[in-house]
Amino acid sequence: MATDTDDRIVCYADYVCPFCYLGRTSLERYREEREEPLAVEWHPFDLRAGKRNADGSIDHDADDGKDEAYYEQAKRNVRRLQEEYDVEMGQELAIEVDSLPAQLTSFFVAREHPGVWPAFDAAIYEALWVDGRDIGDPDVLVDLAGEVGIPEAEIRDALEDEELRDRLEERFDDARRAGVTGVPAFVFEGQVARGAVPPEHLRRLVDG
Repeated sequence: MATDTDDRIVCYADYVCPFCYLGRTSLERYREEREEPLAVEWHPFDLRAGKRNADGSIDHDADDGKDEAYYEQAKRNVRRLQEEYDVEMGQELAIEVDSLPAQLTSFFVAREHPGVWPAFDAAIYEALWVDGRDIGDPDVLVDLAGEVGIPEAEIRDALEDEELRDRLEERFDDARRAGVTGVPAFVFEGQVARGAVPPEHLRRLVDG
């Protein structure tokens, strides 16, 4: 368990970003290699903000500046990092998935059940990127929460909690005010590493 004296790295991420999954893998490998504990402070980031309609649905036809060439390059980069990090993934992109429900439940778990949040966080990533499950589906999130011992009613209530959603939106705004424009982004004592950087890059960021 992290203490106030542990070093702490801030991670801005969105579950629907494959590079966040790969970057999380890199971060965990670095933490395992490190002699001293390294706490992780998760900050949510909303990659779908510019495509989300007022009713919460995603407008997949909205122009976000990403064309077929962009997605093909992204797939090549994902495949390259998969090989470099020796990570198996069930899919390379998840452009049809909205992570807002997953981020909302993760935000709830981090606040109310911090002891099991790391396991829940990992379960969401694995559900999407390994098993190909829709983390925008409340039933999927209920299943994942149940695996770490959180009652179904709490998750369903969290998904309907407007005040909780407003607070999550505030965290999204905080990320933008902090100058975060893409994820993953790792911040340590004012220094930033952007992208799914390898463990040795994170080592330099934290240990100098």
